[in-house]
Amino acid sequence: MSSIAVSTTINGDDVEFLCRADETLLDVLRNRLGLLGAKEGCGTGDCGACSTIVDGRVVCSCLVLGAEAEGRTIETIEGMANGSELHPLQAKFIEHAALQCGICTPGFLIAAKALLDVNPEPTEEEIRYWLAGNLCRCTGYDKIVRAVQDAALEMRGERA
Repeated sequence: MSSIAVSTTINGDDVEFLCRADETLLDVLRNRLGLLGAKEGCGTGDCGACSTIVDGRVVCSCLVLGAEAEGRTIETIEGMANGSELHPLQAKFIEHAALQCGICTPGFLIAAKALLDVNPEPTEEEIRYWLAGNLCRCTGYDKIVRAVQDAALEMRGERA
């Protein structure tokens, strides 16, 4: 099978890669670009472990072809922190013990970031709805929701 040349932007950097026509964005990120944060949990778009942001929308990268990244802007978990400074969501996940095994954590963080990018003051119901595509088998969801609420407060310059 021939390779397809793709030019895209990932975490603010211009990136070019070659991929097969049937290769998923998840496989490209992990196997060709060394971005290992997105995980394959189910391969069917049901768990959210492979979530990335493509042109401002959360997508399951296991359901997107790598060739579809052409000309798109992609954000992955690797782009959330600013150097060694954690994004407020990452810091709050740690503070609220909203992670355990870590398989689902990048997907939750990406989905929460996408939510706060469009709605800096979400209700608990909106947070739960927005994160509904992500599954966690370890922590339960309350700690995750509280971490997102606290991060939203901090990002708005408020304190709980």
